[in-house]
Amino acid sequence: MSDDQTQHDPTQNNETGTGGRVERQDFKRSATSVKRQREVIEAAIVTARKAPGQKELARRQATLKWAKWLLPSLALLLLGSIAIWPEIDRLMNANRAALTEVTRLKIESGNLEGAVYRSVDAHGRPYMITAKTAHQINEDRIDLINPAADTLSQGGEWLYLQSEQGVYMQHEQLLDLKDEVTLYRDDGLMMRGPVADVSMHDGVIASDSWVHAEGPFGVLDAKGYWLSQHEGIAQFRGPGRFILNDDRNGPHDKAS
Repeated sequence: MSDDQTQHDPTQNNETGTGGRVERQDFKRSATSVKRQREVIEAAIVTARKAPGQKELARRQATLKWAKWLLPSLALLLLGSIAIWPEIDRLMNANRAALTEVTRLKIESGNLEGAVYRSVDAHGRPYMITAKTAHQINEDRIDLINPAADTLSQGGEWLYLQSEQGVYMQHEQLLDLKDEVTLYRDDGLMMRGPVADVSMHDGVIASDSWVHAEGPFGVLDAKGYWLSQHEGIAQFRGPGRFILNDDRNGPHDKAS
C-alpha cells in the first residue's frame, strides 16, 4: 500500500462509532475550564481599569458638595416660583394694560396724540404744555390742537391758558395761542381774547387784540394787554372800559 493510501483525515480521530455522528472534541469543555477562563477575563478587565487619583477624587467630592447645595436650591426656587406666579401674572397683566395705554399715543405722519411738554422757566419754576394733537413741522416748530399751559407766578399763583389752536417753538419756549384764548388765575381772574403770545421762559403773556377780563376787582375791556407773572405787572392798552367793584357804593364805570 502506498503512502497516499495510508494517510487518513485527521477529523476521523474525533468520530465515534455510533450512528455515524461526528463529535468535535475541541468544543467539549468542562465547567471548571469555563469558570477559569471567565476569571481570567474578569481579572484582565479589572486590571485595565485605573484607580482614581487624588485630583479625580477631589473633583468628585467637589461635585458632590455642589450637588448637595444646588439641587435643594433649585427645588426651593421652583417652589417659590410656583408660590409667586399669581403675582407675576398680575404684574404681566398690568404691564400689558400700560402698554395698551401707551399705544394710544400714536405717531402717524408726524402727529402725536396726547402730547405733553414739561420744562422750567428762567426762575426755575416748572411749567407744562399739553395738547390733544401735536404735529411736528420741523426741529423747532410744533403745531398744536387744543393746547393748554400750566405755570406759576412769582407769588406762587397758578395760571392756566387754553385755546383751540396754537404753535409751540421749542428752542425759544414761545407758545402762540389763537381762537378762543382763555386765561384763568387762581385768584379769580379770567380773561378772554382771540390771540395771545406766551413766553414760557420769561413768564410774559401779551396780546395786541381786544381782551375781556373779569375778576374780584370788576370787569375790564381793552385793546391789548401785557402781563409779567414774575414781576407782578399787568398793563392794558386803551381805549377801554373798566367797571370797578365797590362793595360800599356799588359798581362804578371808569374809562382808562
